[in-house]
Amino acid sequence: MLNEALQQLSQKWLEEATIRDMQTKMNEGQLTSEELTLLYLDAIRQKNNELKAVLEINPQALQSACALDEERREKGPRSLLHGIPVLLKDNMNTADGMHTSCGSLAMQDFHAAEDAFLVCKLREAGAVILGKTNMTEWANFMSDRMTNGWSSRGGQVLNPYGSFDVGGSSSGSAAAIAANMAAVAIGTETSGSIINPSAQNALVGIKPTVGMISRNGIIPLSFTQDTAGPMARTVEDAAITFGVLVGYDKADPITRKAVRYQETDWLSALRKDALNDVRIGIPRKIFEREISSEQTDLFNQALEQLKLAGAIIKDDIDLGAMEDDLGYDVLLYEFKVALNQYLAQTPDTNKIRSLKDIIEYNTNHPDETLRFGQVMLEKVERTSGTLTEPAYLEALLRNRHLAKETALDKALDENEIDVLVLPQDHGCSFSAAAGYPAITVPSAFTEKGEPFCLTFCGPAFSEYDLIGYAYAYEQKIQGRKKPSEIKASSSKESS
Repeated sequence: MLNEALQQLSQKWLEEATIRDMQTKMNEGQLTSEELTLLYLDAIRQKNNELKAVLEINPQALQSACALDEERREKGPRSLLHGIPVLLKDNMNTADGMHTSCGSLAMQDFHAAEDAFLVCKLREAGAVILGKTNMTEWANFMSDRMTNGWSSRGGQVLNPYGSFDVGGSSSGSAAAIAANMAAVAIGTETSGSIINPSAQNALVGIKPTVGMISRNGIIPLSFTQDTAGPMARTVEDAAITFGVLVGYDKADPITRKAVRYQETDWLSALRKDALNDVRIGIPRKIFEREISSEQTDLFNQALEQLKLAGAIIKDDIDLGAMEDDLGYDVLLYEFKVALNQYLAQTPDTNKIRSLKDIIEYNTNHPDETLRFGQVMLEKVERTSGTLTEPAYLEALLRNRHLAKETALDKALDENEIDVLVLPQDHGCSFSAAAGYPAITVPSAFTEKGEPFCLTFCGPAFSEYDLIGYAYAYEQKIQGRKKPSEIKASSSKESS
């Protein structure tokens, strides 16, 4: 059990504490990283049986925290992440005793030989790798009827705000941070898998431009759309973490584009006036039939707040395409090639060497693994694995044209706007297919207590501006509330 002093900290301070709050207490000697790690381990003990957000704890977490405390005393902190507990989605390699399984029982015995590049970056910054989070199995590409947040290895992740969709596939990362089980988590996105669960759990999620953060050492889904990104309770915490992750990795050639941003002062983007004279486009056709009347009202109220913050709204612009026009053929063909390449490079002790092995394992263990079937994995396996199919090449060219050139570049230019704003995760398919950035920020809650967020989508490498817009909106609205506050409010209203 925690000692009395730590119990008081846990009850009065830990929930919703920011990275800067934590650093202040550690620098002033009021808290150590070891104690902070213990506090979060206790939060996981109390909440995770219900939420199933965390798959496993890093056996080296406390030892790492102790070493970082000693280093702080001798040399001072390395960065704002020094001593801060961070959770990782279960598709990221770590060489610290934890498994990397992508939520799959087929991979339950796999231990990576070395850290993913982004994990190295976190360790270099002094972060404490606290554990791995549950996720929608195989990044939500196993079955066309799988529930968001389900995995055969970890069970069903629940939304801490109530009986709402937890979002996918970075479900555990979102639920854990929303429920205050760590300071920040790292998720991954191929098409909506950071933005969607962040929106469903009242978090800030940054989906970067493809090429800003290395994918090396992450179980892949798509060569052209995969990216990792931070999920946090505040824009500042997300920006702090994002800045650590950005950088060039020769093993992921597209990150050569990130070189010019490695020294960027991302925190200088955090200005309350960042929305002044910003021209915002609203593509209503994309989402107007997809959201409820209550969400429409919340969205319109949010637009009024954006105006009050100085933004100029251009409503009902036409993107020239719909999300359904993009389809998923690019992912269908790239997944087999990417996954087989990853598995082939794992140590010989890993018995799962290909997608075919995964399908065979699941077939032999149907009661444990095939609750929702594996129709998508089987469909992927039937592709050639050479990326020569005309259907793949046509989809790749079509999506690049529709998402990048038409829906985003052309629409932004012709309408003379700086950024698109949409409710929840709507429009994320365009950013995903184009490889462009987006950031979601808490806005409000429905009467039943379901989180409602705004998503800002911009052109390539516009993260600095997007962080500024999101921060200005966050500071004006202060839309995030912890789950216990929302549940209590909803209970009073229903009674």
